[in-house]
Amino acid sequence: MQERIKEIFRESIQTKIAAAEALPDSIEKGATTIAHSLLNGNKILTCGNGIAASLAHLLTCQLVNRFEAERPSLPALSLCADQALIGAIAGDGVMDDIYAKQIRALGQAGDVLVAITDDGNARNLTKALEAAVNRDMTIIALSGKDGGEMAGLLSQQDVEIRVPSDRSVRIFEVHHLTLNSMCDLVDHMLFPRQDS
Repeated sequence: MQERIKEIFRESIQTKIAAAEALPDSIEKGATTIAHSLLNGNKILTCGNGIAASLAHLLTCQLVNRFEAERPSLPALSLCADQALIGAIAGDGVMDDIYAKQIRALGQAGDVLVAITDDGNARNLTKALEAAVNRDMTIIALSGKDGGEMAGLLSQQDVEIRVPSDRSVRIFEVHHLTLNSMCDLVDHMLFPRQDS
């Protein structure tokens, strides 16, 4: 059992090393996109399914509350949070629209949609991206594997942060670290501290 535990740690470390080589440019672009949107008076919307929904909540909490240091709250909203609303939309037989309807109601030009997935093929997420495009929002897509259908919906202004792995658990581990990295960069861009 202990050898299995060590192998899990080794695999996680190797995936993070590969991500550290492949992702810095896109992570920096993602953080800069968020910072510029916030500086222009816009907001950040987040979404994902399952574990990715938890990561969407994490990013929203770190923006609205704080990351490592106290600072003013930043406008962010998790589209996964309102279970009554999601239930109402899904109850009308349009489960694929649980995020797209919210984006059509709340999204504005200049806002950023952060969509998190391991494979990029969930229909409710691809419809969310389509709605964001129609609202003239910028998209940051955190994915893995081959990027799925979501990768084909991104434009030049959008950001794809695709983890170099085919294992969902490793992809989500790197997504967590990526979100922490982006929050750190956003805080340093918006609230520079002398001690950092």
